[in-house]
Amino acid sequence: MGLFQKQPIREEIVLPYALQTQANRMVLIVGLGNPGTKYDNTRHNIGFSVIDSLVHTLSMPELKLAAQFDAYLSQQTIATTKVIVIKPTTYMNESGVSVQKVAHYYKILPENIIVIHDELSIPFGTIRMRMGGQSAGHNGIKSVIQHCGSDFGRIRIGIKNSHTPKDDTSGFVLGQFNSDEKPHLTTIVTEAGLVVSEFIYGTSLPHDTRTILL
Repeated sequence: MGLFQKQPIREEIVLPYALQTQANRMVLIVGLGNPGTKYDNTRHNIGFSVIDSLVHTLSMPELKLAAQFDAYLSQQTIATTKVIVIKPTTYMNESGVSVQKVAHYYKILPENIIVIHDELSIPFGTIRMRMGGQSAGHNGIKSVIQHCGSDFGRIRIGIKNSHTPKDDTSGFVLGQFNSDEKPHLTTIVTEAGLVVSEFIYGTSLPHDTRTILL
């Protein structure tokens, strides 16, 4: 399924791609995770945590269920940029379904999509950013690529620690952060939100690494 395949969603007036300029730019910020309270604050849901923090920091409206998009969604114009943030309700492995629906409906260019997610290969306390690339084995990113192509931006938040298993990692990524990690989560989530804010205000997403914990 392509990014802009027609979806059975109610009509709304949006600008054609060719008319989207810096002055009327739209961006889509996606936090990956699994819905449901049993997944709250798990490693795999760090993307959801960043979205929750971002909505609060930017004084955006409360996230509300948008069933037609399979997501919780909030939107607001900040400066000259229309910002849409979502937390998909599809479960991690089908995240691309939700992202594709929103991107198609609002006609958001892939270069204006940022996906925030956990990254098992990156040490805890490190954030890496880049545009494009492959999934690196992350099923949520794999789904987004399948539905939207690979040209979107990623903010990859490291969750690897000395106890990370080499083989079956499902229990680890679905587990809670440990007692040594929890005191640093606010700083990490805030830093990821700062990267998003820079992007919203017109800065290109850098191919960069930020180390919060030395």
